[in-house]
Amino acid sequence: MQRSATQAGFTLIEIMVVVFILGLLVTLVAPRIIGRTDEARVTKAKADIKAIEEAANLFKLDNGFYPNSGEGIPALVQPPPRARRPNPDGYLPKVPVDPWGHEYLYQSDGQREVVVTSLGADGTEGGEGYNADIDSRALE
Repeated sequence: MQRSATQAGFTLIEIMVVVFILGLLVTLVAPRIIGRTDEARVTKAKADIKAIEEAANLFKLDNGFYPNSGEGIPALVQPPPRARRPNPDGYLPKVPVDPWGHEYLYQSDGQREVVVTSLGADGTEGGEGYNADIDSRALE
C-alpha cells in the first residue's frame, strides 16, 4: 500500500525502536538516580542537625544557658518564659522533622553540650546504612 504525500505517521517498527531505546535509558539511568535519594536524605539530616546546634548556640549566647531536654527544640522556635533575652523571632522558623518524617531527638542539661540525633530511615535506635542513627557528636 502506497502512502500519499499528505499522510504522515510512524510505523510499528519505528515506535517499537523508540520504546526500546527509552526502556534502555531508564534501566541504565534510574538506578543511579534512585540510589542518590537516600544519600540526599542523610546529607539533609546532617545539615538540619548542624542548624539546630547553631540555633542552640545562639540561644545560649543570648540567655546564658541551652534549652534543656524537657524544653527541647520547640524552645528554639518559641523561647521559654525563663529565657532572659530571647530573640523575638526565635532561633528556628519551625520545629524541623528529619527527612524520613521523624522528630529529631534533643538532649541537653542546659549548661554544657547539646546532642541532636536523627534515628535514620527506620526511626529506631541503632541500625546500619541508611537506618543508622545520625548524631551531632559524630559530625565534623
